[in-house]
Amino acid sequence: MIKYVKYLNPLVLYILAALAYLYTGLYCWLVPIYAYVLVPLLELTLPVNEHNMTAAEEELAKKDVWYDYMLYIIVLLQFPTILYFLYSFTHTSISTIDVAGRIFTMGILCGTFGINVGHELGHRKGKGEQLLAKVSLLSSLYMHFFIEHNKGHHKHVATPQDPSSARYSEVLYLFWLRTITYSYLDAWRIANDDVVKKGHNKWSIHNEMLQAQVIQIALLLVIYISFGALILLYFVLAAIIGILMLETVNYIEHYGLQRKLTSATSYERTMPQHSWNSNHPLGRVLLFELSRHSDHHYLASRPYQILRHHQNAPQLPTGYPGSMLLAMVPPLWFYIMHKRIALLQQ
Repeated sequence: MIKYVKYLNPLVLYILAALAYLYTGLYCWLVPIYAYVLVPLLELTLPVNEHNMTAAEEELAKKDVWYDYMLYIIVLLQFPTILYFLYSFTHTSISTIDVAGRIFTMGILCGTFGINVGHELGHRKGKGEQLLAKVSLLSSLYMHFFIEHNKGHHKHVATPQDPSSARYSEVLYLFWLRTITYSYLDAWRIANDDVVKKGHNKWSIHNEMLQAQVIQIALLLVIYISFGALILLYFVLAAIIGILMLETVNYIEHYGLQRKLTSATSYERTMPQHSWNSNHPLGRVLLFELSRHSDHHYLASRPYQILRHHQNAPQLPTGYPGSMLLAMVPPLWFYIMHKRIALLQQ
């Protein structure tokens, strides 16, 4: 049972979020404190876990539907949580700092669950799971991630053609501007090409990007009609926080790593050494093993519960939450990471 229970750890965030939306004061900041204070501090002291399953264990885990059910539960919880978040502003007046805490809380849920679970389900082949992926990404207004990530990022990762791969000495805040802009434009290019190949006009309803824009605008209109402009703004701010969390994760996952050219237009195959890895246990379960990112890019179809540690994969200095905080202080991030990149090049 422990193998399942550890992946229920993220549900702690939903419980803390419920308290934030029910009460005021410190309760409004419990999720940010948990995610970006408690977890990073614990990961500085807890040992990393490099254990891999045996082949037999992997086969059993791969067929175990309970690992999938936990993802479905997260998707089902996300929208009632958003509704509770929106409603929490309607029945009482609260201070500006409490409003900020609730927005930050919802933003963390958008990034940790809306986008991250959408990412995991987006790699599945089943149409039902892909639909759930898009629904999950809708909670962060980032549905185009489904298109660009699967058909763009995984193809071009660790090359200059990938807007989601951070370049050496690129500051996080400039990376945000570049990756958000060009990932969105790249998603349009991919979707337009796909729909034309299928024999449809690129502005037809068959275009996945056009579908995504219509659905997202419809959600915003529903929130505006139901709750008004101010609460709509709160939701948009939460979605932006979720987006920036995702792009910060993208930044730390591939910072300064590049695949080698094998010809004028081709690159070597994506290998574990082209993504930064983290075996820190709390970050792993909180993000459904996303931090074992080296194996994810090596074999994107591998479900989260059986992702492996690779000895030759470059390792982040701490877990994902702590590394994200480091990245927000560029001089400190460069000081630590450039030493690690120099060792990789020896």
